[in-house]
Amino acid sequence: MRNIARYLLVISAVIFFTLIATVKIYPELSPYPKISQWNYHQLKRIDESKREFSFVVFGDNRGSVELFPKLLKKVDEENALFAVHNGDLVDNGEKERYRLFINQIKKMNTPLLIVIGNHELKKNGRGLYYDLFGRFYYSFTVGDSYFILLDNANWRNIDPWQMDWLKKELEKSKDYRYRFVFMHVPLYDPRKGKNQKGHSLKDLNFAKKLNALLDRYEITMLFASHIHGYYKGVWGKTPYIITGGAGAPLEEDRNPKHYFYHYIRVTVRENGVNYQVVRISPPRYEALSNFLYALWMKTYIALRRNFWQSIAIFVLAYLVIFSRMTRKR
Repeated sequence: MRNIARYLLVISAVIFFTLIATVKIYPELSPYPKISQWNYHQLKRIDESKREFSFVVFGDNRGSVELFPKLLKKVDEENALFAVHNGDLVDNGEKERYRLFINQIKKMNTPLLIVIGNHELKKNGRGLYYDLFGRFYYSFTVGDSYFILLDNANWRNIDPWQMDWLKKELEKSKDYRYRFVFMHVPLYDPRKGKNQKGHSLKDLNFAKKLNALLDRYEITMLFASHIHGYYKGVWGKTPYIITGGAGAPLEEDRNPKHYFYHYIRVTVRENGVNYQVVRISPPRYEALSNFLYALWMKTYIALRRNFWQSIAIFVLAYLVIFSRMTRKR
């Protein structure tokens, strides 16, 4: 039994110090990508003179290792003018969580605009998001289309300053044929209705107020995410699409009508707008890959944050156990 215990100690030591070495080597093997004001630079790449064009919308990948790159590759093949990621890029707002995501999107040829999601706010991540991607809400135009991207990542409402800004933007948008609005958290949960709280804005009074404002300006489409699936409908006079199938775990209710991986291709023409749902088949080992990556991230961040403490605690525990085994001999 002593020999077995000794072998287990040796194996545990090898595993621990391999992890410690990997924590030091990993940043060299996978350098942290340096980006700043991402959305500003992506907007510069969009040809605003187009009157007929297509764009792509998706949301909620949250650390997907295999499916999300597959989705991005298919988006690039669409030859769209640009794409919009509608939030929940990462599991939480820690800096290391963005390493995988940024390395994935930097390979894209299609300009990609980012909307902030509630997961980006976790771990006090709002400041880091601003450093990486820029303003929390913004607008732009292409041809006869007006695009408004909002920040309701607090899951309750949008602040008074943003609300005032939105009213002015909607007023400007009246001169355009098409008006598209994007926000991460939907006004309501289509599974609950407009009078019950669900996986949607928690302040129902504000949701109704915002709904009435969007109704008044008769926007062309409201895009939301947050619910990991697909829904399409109308709230009052406001048509909406919920697209949350970019790689995060699908909702437990696996109704194939709503819960599948996908993105939305939007085609804008002089005579109207077409919306096409493009399904993505999940890679065979997607769940395992995501689990192993999540486990590695938690281990890596914990060891990196407490590097010397971890070594000291392990060495001390190892010496105590080893000395007791030696005495018993």
